[in-house]
Amino acid sequence: MRSSGLVAVPDRSEPPEVLYVGAIGGVEAGLVERAGLPFAAIPAGQLRIAHPLRLARNLALMRRGAAQAAALLQRWRPDVVFVTGGYVCAPVVWAAHRRRIPILIYLPDLTPGLAVRLLARYADRVAVSFPEVTAHFRGRPTLVSGYPVRRALRQRTLGKAEARVRFALDPAQPTVLVFGGSHGARAINQALAAILSDLLDLAQVIHISGERDHPAAQARSAHLSDAQRQRYRLFAYLHEEMPAALMAADLVVARAGASTLGEFPALGLPAVLVPLPLAGGHQMVNARYLADRGAAVIVADADLRTRLWPTLQALLSQPERLAAMSRASAALAQPDAADRLAQALLDLARSDHDPHDE
Repeated sequence: MRSSGLVAVPDRSEPPEVLYVGAIGGVEAGLVERAGLPFAAIPAGQLRIAHPLRLARNLALMRRGAAQAAALLQRWRPDVVFVTGGYVCAPVVWAAHRRRIPILIYLPDLTPGLAVRLLARYADRVAVSFPEVTAHFRGRPTLVSGYPVRRALRQRTLGKAEARVRFALDPAQPTVLVFGGSHGARAINQALAAILSDLLDLAQVIHISGERDHPAAQARSAHLSDAQRQRYRLFAYLHEEMPAALMAADLVVARAGASTLGEFPALGLPAVLVPLPLAGGHQMVNARYLADRGAAVIVADADLRTRLWPTLQALLSQPERLAAMSRASAALAQPDAADRLAQALLDLARSDHDPHDE
């Protein structure tokens, strides 16, 4: 989920006000509202496409988005703009730059996408998750912040046993968490379906299928034995309970989006990563970062049907290997990342520039 945040700091003694700006029709709207933040949607479209009609349509969307972003900034008058990439950020950054509002760009991935590369020239500061990423932004002021994660993960509010009880699972049994991002991942769901009975003989499974594949996953679960159903928990999506699902797991099977770089190390979670074979190759770079440091094993999307079961079988039968992967993952954690980013935003907001004078 990529977006923009507008932050107003009315007084040093008061908490900042935040307005979250996302794309029309994006998945972020519901998530932001659940978090209790105000949300504004503007039109935007990807420009890195070859189809001339779609490109023309998206250019028109971007022009409308720029006009709406300018009006939004005029009305809301933020002290600082915080963006994390994606095309919806471009209209907001252009409008903020014209009004001389400070801009902080944060890159969660290990490689910048086209939007971040183009927008970085307008940023007052660029924050990155890892020192290796600063090479992409030579000549720009950079901050190595780490990847910010939810407070529940930083504080590890539940032990594994307690987290498993939350899902009515045996607190003493090994547990595998399988999910594929906010929309689910059909390739992972299908590969899991093919091995589910065998996997449930080795471990309990928390499976987040995504809304699209949930009915099919429910239908398949009806064919499990009673004993296997006791060890299987299926969800279309998890909101507030997602941290508990992560804390319950001994091993995770997931895509390799940017959040894996922060959330898995925060809990010292070993992972089997299945990088999405699109998205500019960012997920493969993320997966290799964790795998090269001993925290993950990579299974290519095309190899899921043949490699997922032997990979899980090998890992679950070698607790000492899982323990070593867990230590390697935990060594990458940066628990102060959210504090560093928040402080950087406050520093920019309290800089000499005052957009309210315009």
